[in-house]
Amino acid sequence: MVFIICLLIGFATAFVGSIAGLGGGVILVPSLFIMQSISDSFAWATPQTIVGISLITMIFTALSSTISYLKAKRVDYHTGFLFLLGSIPGGIIGSWFNAYIKVDAFLLCFGILMIFVSLLLLIKKDSLRKEVDPNVNGVRTFTLLGEEYRYRVSNVPAFLLALVVGMLSGLFGIGGGSVMVPAMILLFGIPTHIATATSMFMIFFVSISGSITHIALGHIAWEYVFVFIPGAWIGGKLGAKVNQMLPGSWLEWVLRIVLILVGIRMIFQGLT
Repeated sequence: MVFIICLLIGFATAFVGSIAGLGGGVILVPSLFIMQSISDSFAWATPQTIVGISLITMIFTALSSTISYLKAKRVDYHTGFLFLLGSIPGGIIGSWFNAYIKVDAFLLCFGILMIFVSLLLLIKKDSLRKEVDPNVNGVRTFTLLGEEYRYRVSNVPAFLLALVVGMLSGLFGIGGGSVMVPAMILLFGIPTHIATATSMFMIFFVSISGSITHIALGHIAWEYVFVFIPGAWIGGKLGAKVNQMLPGSWLEWVLRIVLILVGIRMIFQGLT
């Protein structure tokens, strides 16, 4: 029964995560904590093992959905690699700090983070977007479905943002997409579909670096890891296809609802 539940969690994690560009950690991490609180069969689920499993699972989630996004030509490679310069070392640092965090503190901080991100998405993006001069340094031009988009990604802010997001990824096992997607939309004016696809592209590499650190620290419960992978692979592919059929505004509402529910649940569990 434990393995069936893990398989289903892996599928749900990847499906929802791929739709919204989250990577799925915001689903997998609280799901395992909930199971740990109601079933002795999940007594092995500590903050360290959960984050380690989450990051390894997200490697396959991100890979499967990224392949779909690459075929649809939705990934902005240039911007993705720019963010990776900060997020990969950040992921290693966050993974190291994870070894010292306690369960209650982890749950409370995780819940607050999710609520904060959901509030970011309530900001009206149109009020923050400005016309971009194509002759200014750092302006990206990206064509999607015949429509041309322009947005400016400055190197230093992008690096600092990615460093913080990478640390959150390694510390909480969320992949970083739950922070990076709204930041890409709100701070840099990147369209939602491009942001989610590019986020999954980044999460693939960030999850690898974070996973290696957690493996080195002995945080991986290998007997359970491989149960999550098949569900994550299938869920990631289906989620990417659903993403391409939904309008951008729908994706943002999916993201808001998921993060608010998860945040409230984690804060409550951390305080009780």
